[in-house]
Amino acid sequence: MSPAKKKSMIRRDHPDLSISRQCRLVKLSRSAFYYTPIGINAATLALMKKIDRVFTKYPFFGSRQIAAYLRRDGIVAGRHRIRRLMAKMGLEAIYKRPRTSQPHPPHPVYPYLLRKMRIDRPNQVWCADITFIPVKRGFLYLVAIMDWATRKVLSWRLSNTMHADFCVEALKDAISKFGPPEIMNTDQGSQFTGSAWVTTLSEAGVRISMDGRGRCMDNIFIERLWRSLKQEAVYLEEIAHGFQARRVIGNWMTFYNTERPHSSLERRTPKEAYWDGQDQKMAA
Repeated sequence: MSPAKKKSMIRRDHPDLSISRQCRLVKLSRSAFYYTPIGINAATLALMKKIDRVFTKYPFFGSRQIAAYLRRDGIVAGRHRIRRLMAKMGLEAIYKRPRTSQPHPPHPVYPYLLRKMRIDRPNQVWCADITFIPVKRGFLYLVAIMDWATRKVLSWRLSNTMHADFCVEALKDAISKFGPPEIMNTDQGSQFTGSAWVTTLSEAGVRISMDGRGRCMDNIFIERLWRSLKQEAVYLEEIAHGFQARRVIGNWMTFYNTERPHSSLERRTPKEAYWDGQDQKMAA
């Protein structure tokens, strides 16, 4: 049954069942039920798209550099406005900023476990990240779970909010299909430090690793994934709505996993590298 059909079966005013309960009964995620682009005025959305394009090309740019870069194209926006929009989009420059304060975080932060580690087999280390996807009248967020050694995208989800639900759904889907990794590495975003994400990993016996704040390069492979996705698919189409976004991204993810060879994988595709590694593990 299609997601649209399942969505039509859910009643917001059901006298006995909450929306969450109805979603579980029809096997539809809550984020899918509320799946509509976020409304925002056209001028702000156009600016956000420009910011995203610049940041995708120059991920080391902060708000000051992006403001200066846009000004060269006749787009005038203050760095503070750009910084607010970058935060809304989940963008952070790759350089490490000085810490001028030490706020007490509401969630635990875990140490970075990958320093000097040789990562050379499937399911040794996974990584996850979230990126901004522009659509015609708003924007969506995309999360992907990737196997570090083979670059294979194991699972992904779209959402119109930054709530942790869609990230946890992608994680559970990846674990159910491929088994748990030894280590999961992410940044320190609230979706990845919250109890639902941490509990899912802990119950699966996965060690948790987190990048230093402001160190997006610690998750370099998934950053490259976002750049390729946007330049080769998202920016080439005027995506009108979430269902089109799902189709465009799904087609590109299939191409990336099954048809696109990587020089670092000895010209194999991520899918080939992943299953070759699994076969070698079984033979050993």
